[in-house]
Amino acid sequence: MEQEPGMNVVGEAAEADDLLAQVEATQPDLVLLDWELPDQGGAATLAGLRTAQPGLVVIALSGRPEARQAALDAGADAFVSKGDPPERLLAAVDDCCCQRHCCATGGTGASQAVSQRSA
Repeated sequence: MEQEPGMNVVGEAAEADDLLAQVEATQPDLVLLDWELPDQGGAATLAGLRTAQPGLVVIALSGRPEARQAALDAGADAFVSKGDPPERLLAAVDDCCCQRHCCATGGTGASQAVSQRSA
């Protein structure tokens, strides 16, 4: 992500509480959320993110492709399997950011991202 033009990674968190604190502090455009969190779980973390920053774009990631529907039902903007090629994640980021930010203004905007990974 850091090598992508217009993308600025503003943080990385291994636990849900740290992720929520970073989101509140940095107000990113996008969060890559590991759906298989050991401490709180993806759905609970997603609910906390929506409360902290309602317009936040959240892309759920999981090594279990069958988690896709649960993540989308819980309100994730997109889902990418960790087994997918990197281009799939970049396409999801482009699609989500365009829908939320760029297409509304007709421009292309830079995005900030916070990612979360399992410890």
